[in-house]
Amino acid sequence: MTAIAPTDWDPRADAVQRDQIAAYDRLREQHGVAYSDMLQWSVFGHAELRRILLDPQRFSSAVSAHVAVPNGMDPPEHTAWRRLIEPYFAAQRVDALRPACERVAAQLLQGLQGCATLELAQRFALPFAVRIQCAFLGWPETLEGELSGWIAQHHRAVLAQDRAALAALGAQFEALVARLLAERRAHGAAPPQDDVMASLMQARVDGQPVSEQAIASIVRNWTVGEIGTIAAAVGILAEWLARHPGWQARLRAEPALQAEAIEEILRLHGPLVANRRVATCPVHLGGREVPAGGRITLHWTSALRDPRVFEEAGTFRLGRDPQDNLLYGAGIHVCPGAPLARMELHVALHAMLAAWADMALVAGDAPVPAHYPAMGFARLPLQVRWA
Repeated sequence: MTAIAPTDWDPRADAVQRDQIAAYDRLREQHGVAYSDMLQWSVFGHAELRRILLDPQRFSSAVSAHVAVPNGMDPPEHTAWRRLIEPYFAAQRVDALRPACERVAAQLLQGLQGCATLELAQRFALPFAVRIQCAFLGWPETLEGELSGWIAQHHRAVLAQDRAALAALGAQFEALVARLLAERRAHGAAPPQDDVMASLMQARVDGQPVSEQAIASIVRNWTVGEIGTIAAAVGILAEWLARHPGWQARLRAEPALQAEAIEEILRLHGPLVANRRVATCPVHLGGREVPAGGRITLHWTSALRDPRVFEEAGTFRLGRDPQDNLLYGAGIHVCPGAPLARMELHVALHAMLAAWADMALVAGDAPVPAHYPAMGFARLPLQVRWA
């Protein structure tokens, strides 16, 4: 592809991948909006990002020929599909899933019982995220290895911009969903109120049944978004607490603070790197002229650390205005799964604080940061003392 603007940075550079947070902070202060051949127009500032989120007419979510339902849709098409999926994250469903979430956390921690040193990213955070997603969808936990492998391959293909691999992975996921739907048809699905897949099989949008392809797209959006971000978030919470033992003690003693603490820790180190939009007309953005059709990348991690909005942005502080924290987005595409994610993270944090009297980083064995498009840690060694 021929560049349409001078290249400001390389998202795949070693310096960026070694510390994505620091790199995005620098780019926000140096450029605000920066151009790269890989991501085109990257938006790093809070004000610009919020402007884009609240203006779907100028900044379309239809960024791919492969339509993502409903994330890759604009109004009015988006409206009907959003109405379909929101009930799956209603308070009653989330509350009903909590016991399963608590069981998964307890089982994983029991498997680590007695280990003075453990690797949290792959032995707790990722399997926790995958198993909870299976419980939510009504999928068997035997899919854990397949889903974990698929997520890892998908991340590698996105970083490499390997279109052929991404297409093959998309077909692989559609085949998995088709297999699970066929099993439900053959053996009889659970009641729709108890089984997300069974419910989607019976759902209708604008009077028409939801196609198998649309079900696969909906479930893929949930799986890619939920597994990757929850696994990253659990690791981020554990790493931050390992560096702040005083807050471990305080959050144990004052559990009412845990929900707000989670949001602030994840503001400092966001679990999601970016989302995409495309300009529907020429726009002036952060001092740059973005042409119609220009691809725009929204860098959440940077916007959440913008000192123009957050005083002492790099410092943990309770009492900030929650309206400024775009952890779950804003506008018509605000994350519908936020109630589910918040419940899962609260369960994970509570379980870790209850299981361990303290946790610390391992001297001489530093955490390994995840590479784009993931955040958090690929490897997180912790030293723990069991309660």
